[in-house]
Amino acid sequence: MKRQGPLSLPRFLATLLLAATALAAGTAAQAQDQGLAALTGTLAKARETGAITIGYRESSVPFSYLNARKEPIGYSIELCRSLVTAIEDAVNKSLTIKWEPVTSDSRIDAVASGKVDLECGSTTNNLERQKRVSFSPTMFVSGTKVLVKKGSPIKSFRDLAGKKVAVTAGTTNEKTLRDLSEKFKLGIQLQVARDHAESFGLVKSGQADAFATDDVLLYGLIAQDTAKADYEVVGDFLSYDPYGIMYRKGDAQLNKLVIDTFQVLAEDGEIDRQYKRWFLRKLPSGESLNLPMSAQLETIIQTMKVKAE
Repeated sequence: MKRQGPLSLPRFLATLLLAATALAAGTAAQAQDQGLAALTGTLAKARETGAITIGYRESSVPFSYLNARKEPIGYSIELCRSLVTAIEDAVNKSLTIKWEPVTSDSRIDAVASGKVDLECGSTTNNLERQKRVSFSPTMFVSGTKVLVKKGSPIKSFRDLAGKKVAVTAGTTNEKTLRDLSEKFKLGIQLQVARDHAESFGLVKSGQADAFATDDVLLYGLIAQDTAKADYEVVGDFLSYDPYGIMYRKGDAQLNKLVIDTFQVLAEDGEIDRQYKRWFLRKLPSGESLNLPMSAQLETIIQTMKVKAE
């Protein structure tokens, strides 16, 4: 065998460079492995299972509802898709979205129990709910109003005295109406339905005189109905309802990711773009809500932009 002589300086430097590159690559891979190993909560679950489960609503137009092909669509759904993309980046893995239907009554339990990872609907963030779940920054601001058939004598909440009023189970609107009835001795007869479509159906069939829920949801239901000209939303706001995406409480990594992602979405204009798409332009059904962004929501988004800078 021919004995090799000492390496020339160029060959020596090349060998040294290759060794350093290999060491750096190994160190980077090790650091990445350590980072992934440090994942906790929902992010660790997503990395392990390769999936994220999204809770969606079937009739919360235009936030979260089913299109003609029975696929979840809407403003909240699109914002949640952005969150899923951010989670994919965090766990360095493509994720499958699993869709799980929830109702107003079941959604909080679904999040708290781990049945769903993100609840993407039309859920009001309040102190009572914060005891069990966490919320994203506010993505919409609404309030309770009343839907009636045109020609109805009901024009304000005081006209609800002794009337049958539909509410959806598990909503803040149900509590608002109960408190209002008790405070002003109105004797409202609440008709509690499973979801918003069922509540609207009670008014359409004459089983209820009115339907009380967040005004934007009422406009959405009317816009989707073939007899839209027969209904109207009346009265002043009866409550203040800031909406957010729900996720499990105590999940520090996911909480930071959600807050950081919303700041990015506000900064690059994605929240504004999605708002225009779902509230100002035509919905897939061909109708438009024509609902400009409220001053409250504009301020909230502007505040998120400042935090991102």
